[in-house]
Amino acid sequence: MESHIPRWKRPFDIFFSILAIIIFFPLMIIIAIAIKIFDEGNIIYTQKRVGYKGREFKILKFRTMYIDADKKLKELLENNAEARKEWETLYKLKNDPRITPIGRFLRKTSLDELPQFFNVLKGDMSIVGPRPVTKEELELFYKDKAKLYKSVRPGITGYWQVEGRNDVKSYDDRVNMDVWYIKNQSFVLDLKIILKTVFAVLRMKGSY
Repeated sequence: MESHIPRWKRPFDIFFSILAIIIFFPLMIIIAIAIKIFDEGNIIYTQKRVGYKGREFKILKFRTMYIDADKKLKELLENNAEARKEWETLYKLKNDPRITPIGRFLRKTSLDELPQFFNVLKGDMSIVGPRPVTKEELELFYKDKAKLYKSVRPGITGYWQVEGRNDVKSYDDRVNMDVWYIKNQSFVLDLKIILKTVFAVLRMKGSY
């Protein structure tokens, strides 16, 4: 499989992730304690995502959902046609009953994604890249673009986060934005995306 990863990308990812872990480590400890106090469940939530060359890895996030989140989602989708349509279209819900009060704040500020700097350090992810997706999403929505997606590492942030994020109305739009980034990535573009991400976080325009 042809790689679309520039030579500068990995050294930059290692440097940036180490710096971020050092800076944010005290905050990560505080968040971990808050999650544990709230409902005594696991602090870190892991889920499989597709990475470079199609290899699956476990993405790390601070847990933002209740322990019985899967049950809550199943019940909602079975009893709410509008929510079921939203889920089938975007694979996410604006008013998600699975999210804890602390989790809602973490998502709004994007602080739930801080553990992903360890994913970057390990080599599973990049600081900037296409959105990390599941194997199911890749097969359903990326189709002929899946090969291109697997030629890079997914990112903590990316073009879709700063240019569309929650305002994107269809999954096809997300795919097209990922493809555009892969074909146009550069060191300058990555720096611009990182700066826009910082401003978005400060304005609390994180994911719902």
